[in-house]
Amino acid sequence: MFPFPSCIPRRSVTRSARPGRRTGGLAASLEGVAGSGPRARDRQENSVVGLAQQEYGRGAGGASRRVARLMPLVLIALGFLFDLLTPPKFTGSPFFTAGPLIAASVFSLAATVVTGALASLAVVVLHLSSSTFWRVEALTDLATVLTVSGLAVLINRVVRRSGERLASARDIAEAAQRAVLPKPAERIGGLHVAARYEAAQADAFIGGDLYAVQDTPYGVRLAVGDVRGKGLGAVEAVAVVLGAFREAAETEPTLEGVARRLERALAREGSRRDSLDAVEGFTTCVLGEIPPEGGALRLVNRGHPEPLLLSADGGLVALAPAQPALPLGMGDLALWPDRVEEWPFPQGSTLLLYTDGLTEARSGAGEFYDPAARLSGSVFSGPEALLSALSSDVRRHTGGGATDDLALLAVGRPGEGEPGRRRTVPVVRREKA
Repeated sequence: MFPFPSCIPRRSVTRSARPGRRTGGLAASLEGVAGSGPRARDRQENSVVGLAQQEYGRGAGGASRRVARLMPLVLIALGFLFDLLTPPKFTGSPFFTAGPLIAASVFSLAATVVTGALASLAVVVLHLSSSTFWRVEALTDLATVLTVSGLAVLINRVVRRSGERLASARDIAEAAQRAVLPKPAERIGGLHVAARYEAAQADAFIGGDLYAVQDTPYGVRLAVGDVRGKGLGAVEAVAVVLGAFREAAETEPTLEGVARRLERALAREGSRRDSLDAVEGFTTCVLGEIPPEGGALRLVNRGHPEPLLLSADGGLVALAPAQPALPLGMGDLALWPDRVEEWPFPQGSTLLLYTDGLTEARSGAGEFYDPAARLSGSVFSGPEALLSALSSDVRRHTGGGATDDLALLAVGRPGEGEPGRRRTVPVVRREKA
């Protein structure tokens, strides 16, 4: 198990995890590894990041690409040797035809043409050297290789056009993500903010998870949620929830009012649909508010996984609601007033909110990921470092696979002496000569 990058372990840490919960995790895995001082920490972070990149990044994928690019030439060489070293009744045509076909999927059009020409040239040279070029078998071999090479060129064109269409679709998906789920600024209302979204479906950029952070007259308000379902219907619901939140966060004086506005918005969306979503649609959500003075944290939890509060000394508290509540969109089943719970939010603390894609991530042995146990006893340089380390550790835990979308939001209150807002450099005007 690799330790988290971008974190500093502490051997003497007062942990405040809930009773019965396993602690240690990351800090224990780093015992005796880290040195002291910033240089030692930098060396540790760089080494861990390098190992993680080698394991999950360029290592296996780069080797596979190199092997695939060498295969066409290797096959042509094998076919040449096979035809040269075996009796005349054996032929290396299968090798010569396989080379251009593989090249069609990994090479450019020009390289595919060159590969086909090399395979055809190899057939000509072999039969000329054995004085059998004008025999029916030789002409059949050459015609077969030329035909397959022509098909390889057509396949290459189809593959390239499909790749261009996929690239265009990815650009559109990225634009949709930026419009529906924009990345928040690094500094909002004097707080450090980082967010991350990772879709479980390959080449997908947005699904049913959501996050939002907004500076309002009532303080910094935030939301993290998970819409039931998948596909375009879930994306539509995400757009509805985020639109309602952005408007309500600016106008509603209380978090209870924001929750009621979201409930009404989902009810309107459900009645508009004619499918099963009109009856069974719901959204788990955590709404948060950090007042301008910044010393407190208010939460309304509607059936969502409990947030985690990481302190500056490595302690961790799970912010579980005192009374469970149904998700948004299920107001027809039961009605009760939303209750805001308040927690201290001291300087140097970081609030972590996440969707169930984190806690439901499984290892190969079927073990669920436990963020509280993994994070307890660890100190991070900021919200972005926390999310980077968490994402890497989840990928290691699952072996690189994911079965559900994952949204992460981290909000940190600057510590003593740390600027809450980014400083700007004044423009120096040159005096006229």
